[in-house]
Amino acid sequence: MMFESRNPATGELLEVFDLLADNQLEDRLVRARAVGHDWRKSSLDERAGLLRRIALQLREQRESLARTLSLEMGKLLPEALGEVDKCALCCDYYADHAGEMLAEEPVATEARDSRVVFEPLGTILAVMPWNFPLWQVFRFLAPTLMAGNNALLKHAPNVSRCALNVEEILHRAGAPEGLFSTLLISVEQTAKVIADVRIKGVAFTGSEATGRKIATLAGQHLKKAVLELGGSDPFIVLEDAALDRAVDMAMRLRFANAGQICVAAKRFILLPGIAEEFVGRLVERVAQLQTGDPLDAATTLAPMAREDLRLQLQAQVQAAISDGAKLLTGGEPQHGDGWFYKPTVLDGVKRGNTAFDEELFGPVASIVRARDEADAIRQANATRFGLGASVWTADIERGEAIARRIEAGACFVNAPVVSDLRMPFGGTKASGLGRELASYGIREFCNIKSLWITE
Repeated sequence: MMFESRNPATGELLEVFDLLADNQLEDRLVRARAVGHDWRKSSLDERAGLLRRIALQLREQRESLARTLSLEMGKLLPEALGEVDKCALCCDYYADHAGEMLAEEPVATEARDSRVVFEPLGTILAVMPWNFPLWQVFRFLAPTLMAGNNALLKHAPNVSRCALNVEEILHRAGAPEGLFSTLLISVEQTAKVIADVRIKGVAFTGSEATGRKIATLAGQHLKKAVLELGGSDPFIVLEDAALDRAVDMAMRLRFANAGQICVAAKRFILLPGIAEEFVGRLVERVAQLQTGDPLDAATTLAPMAREDLRLQLQAQVQAAISDGAKLLTGGEPQHGDGWFYKPTVLDGVKRGNTAFDEELFGPVASIVRARDEADAIRQANATRFGLGASVWTADIERGEAIARRIEAGACFVNAPVVSDLRMPFGGTKASGLGRELASYGIREFCNIKSLWITE
């Protein structure tokens, strides 16, 4: 069995990769366990030194790494460059701040000494998606290594070169042999790795369906799991919102990365006083998007990452139209080479419609009409997902009050939902379990131990 890497802009085969045989996989697991015993005893300074060298490697290889991201996953070159930069920043951030995040916490009790300490769990398996082939890995890897754990990566098959590049970066940075390994393995082998007693936790980012399977496997074997799953994020626009900025951010949040972002705005919930003008401007801006070679500066809309993903999106759009949504623009694959999908706007989307109830992972914006503020909040929460949300208004206090009523892991007022290193990131309901980033993320794969010492 082999994995294939193809250029989403052309369909061209780039590379094929042999999967690890079972004995090769066992060798990786043996090495991981051995190095893990030493790494957990390393000092914070040693760990920070490695992360800073990794950041240096990322910056030195910035252009070549970004080009691979564009060729293998299909993202626009400026987006790819930004992804590499964010990975380097993540490594520096945890190198600088992990000490305070993992500092022991004294607790006042009747004991002579009582405190909470944060100890590494051991080897953690990351099962990562294709839409941010480097960022998703480093968002997990930097805090995991700083906590004293070591890591294994099972990446999406279509970005296998990116996955191997991560392993090469750590090698060049001087990481101990086996501290991090990329595993090119099958679904069946992945299940066996999760079950293996040498694996102490699982981090997964991806679809809700796969997340449920990962959670089931982890639960069966009593492994800690952190899951960042899908979303159908609401983007609520009130009558007093700054319209130009709201439309600008709507374009950025919906069509960046060809709409293939878990935390992207997907349902645009509009109040009556602003709805018509917002929709008109949005459709006008969508018509200006240019598909093409992701390496070309003139291209503003990337292809979808795989043909099967485009077919799935088309089926959802057709179902949404059959369910009563009105097609304003787009609504079909683009003819020609590559896996481009015409940027699409659907209006009149309501509960029970595919575009409301499911995550549309591609360049499709769903317009939801709300009667008033209370109805906007009800519709925002009328989803099984709860990843992110944003509210756009000139009244900050009103925006905050609405944000506090939205059922999501993050809610931003007059700002795009992003994963910021300084803030915890994750979802509620069907959007996941646990948190990444900030101090909350680094502690997810720690044994939070109580120490109680008396005379």
